[in-house]
Amino acid sequence: MDIHGHVTNRHHQLAAVDPEIASLVRAEELLQHDTLRLIPSENYVSAAVLEATGTVLTNKYSEGYPGRRYYEGQQNVDPIEIIARERAQSLFGVDHANVQPYSGSPANLAVYLAFAKPGDTVLGMSLPMGGHLTHGWGVSATGTWFRGVRYGVRADTGRTDLDEVRDLALRERPRIIFCGGTAVPRTVDFAGFASIAREVDATLVADVSHIAGLIAGGVHPSPVDHVDVVSTTTHKTLRGPRGAMLLCGREHAKAIDKAVFPGLQGGPHNHTTAAIAVALREAATDDFRTYARQVVANARRLGEELAARDFDLVSGGTDTHLLLIDLSRRGVAGKPAAKALDRAGIVVNHNTVPFDRRSPFDPSGIRIGTPALTSRGLTEEHMALVARWIDRVVSDVAAGSEGGVATVRAEVRELLAGYPAPGLPV
Repeated sequence: MDIHGHVTNRHHQLAAVDPEIASLVRAEELLQHDTLRLIPSENYVSAAVLEATGTVLTNKYSEGYPGRRYYEGQQNVDPIEIIARERAQSLFGVDHANVQPYSGSPANLAVYLAFAKPGDTVLGMSLPMGGHLTHGWGVSATGTWFRGVRYGVRADTGRTDLDEVRDLALRERPRIIFCGGTAVPRTVDFAGFASIAREVDATLVADVSHIAGLIAGGVHPSPVDHVDVVSTTTHKTLRGPRGAMLLCGREHAKAIDKAVFPGLQGGPHNHTTAAIAVALREAATDDFRTYARQVVANARRLGEELAARDFDLVSGGTDTHLLLIDLSRRGVAGKPAAKALDRAGIVVNHNTVPFDRRSPFDPSGIRIGTPALTSRGLTEEHMALVARWIDRVVSDVAAGSEGGVATVRAEVRELLAGYPAPGLPV
């Protein structure tokens, strides 16, 4: 039976046991099939990754590490985790990989546990400027248990000012410095951050959750030779399941492993580990490198097309997979724009922009990205059409109209019918 048939059979069993949940899963399949997904952190996994995620490995408990488990019956689980670790080490060129973190936030918490004590100072990018909650932001446990100090971006360029970062580091003497974030459209200067971290004797962590696939594909510089630890999720541009990894040199391997287990977690999710292994095998191929190049090419072209339609791009464009757009001069807030685009079949998220004067719950911007549409086979030639759709909907919102929503929705559905999404049994 082929992969699609296998998935259909599983849904048949689900429908027999729980038709309500089965119906919602099917509805989500259809939604992912006929909408243009532009959220930078979303993607389509392959049928192989999807199948690995749903295996009997979910039945296993495996506290500990290969060869050092607290449960018997690990004859198959140990090799799976070893394969996943070795593939991560090979793909990213590191000495050690821990593939057990449940997600990106727990992975970052493990870094704190390994290298800091409660009350220590941590320096990270401000959340409204593009950073992540777990880089020391106040509402996060990391900002509660540790003293968070934040850097931002320049008002004139929208880019990180390493002189500011250095001044803060020299004054505040952080124990940990984070570089990377969730809304950073430009290349991260890992070498520049490393120079600052060495000067203040801080542990430097690169959170590459958004750009891991671009690094693996060779279209973004790697942090490996510059930082102490690399933290990353395994989905987003890497096109794996919802999990995470911590990558480091031999000198930090013991501290990282001890922080993950027993420090923060119990048994790893073995079905996720298997799917991570599959995704890492896929990411080591020429096809994936071609994909990564296309993701960036699409984002750049989409940015150019939007800028030509009077959209204000933070930092003026992108080097990566995402665009951060300030809608202030279009007379529209981010949230109503995102909701109207969703009704039109274009899925984005509202987002704060640097120096935003609006509330984080009703910010000025939207964040869009090209990983998922690129997985469907769309290229630069389609980006003008995507920009035109976004422009029409945003213009309608500014005018208090819904006139173009239905038209755009129909056009989106028509285009995507010719570009099936990987892994979907639709």
